[in-house]
Amino acid sequence: MCTSIVVNKTKTIAGFNLDLLGMEWRVRPDEHGVYIEINDAAEGWMPLFGANDRGDFVGMPTCWPYDKRSDPREDSLNVIMLDIDLLTGKKTFQETKEIAEAGRICSIPGTTFMSALSDAEGNVMHVIPGQGCLYYEKPEYRIMTNFSPFKGNSETHPWMGWDRYQKAEEMLKQADDTFDVRDCFEILQAVSQTVCPTVVSMVFDVTERTVYWCENRNYSDIRKVGFSV
Repeated sequence: MCTSIVVNKTKTIAGFNLDLLGMEWRVRPDEHGVYIEINDAAEGWMPLFGANDRGDFVGMPTCWPYDKRSDPREDSLNVIMLDIDLLTGKKTFQETKEIAEAGRICSIPGTTFMSALSDAEGNVMHVIPGQGCLYYEKPEYRIMTNFSPFKGNSETHPWMGWDRYQKAEEMLKQADDTFDVRDCFEILQAVSQTVCPTVVSMVFDVTERTVYWCENRNYSDIRKVGFSV
């Protein structure tokens, strides 16, 4: 489970809740970004989520229910590598968009990972392997939880996050042009989870190139790292 938000008001603000069960994780800042990494048995620590100094933001919610069209096929590119290459600066947002729109993105066998991506201008792209991608040029806001935007609530699953999506949308509809980091944290706290617990809540002030985050739903202990604009 996860929740991803991008908001374009006076500032561009991106937010992400990583809801994770039974996996080792850490937050690692460096001079080029702040990365939420997962410890993979085969690959080691993998930077799968976070923000970079260029202004890109990467979230990767799991799609529930799984769709077999996302399974690997000949000449396909795994969505995990698509995300890592953008987050670590190996590809630009435009290059990532062109790759995704070519329709060759897959996930791992038996699991449909999605991408919630945005750039320094507040443009947003949602990639759903096997189903397609949706590009939004600087939308007022976009939300992604754990259901396919191509299916909505036509297929149900206990972890699809329809309720989280509706709660976030309700709060964003009421947001004014002063929407800022604190407001984004309020939404992330409102949709945070305990069954599959929210282990990291991250907010990226894209305009100011500053990343804020807290761990294990401790919203009174927020850390931050800034980059040069």
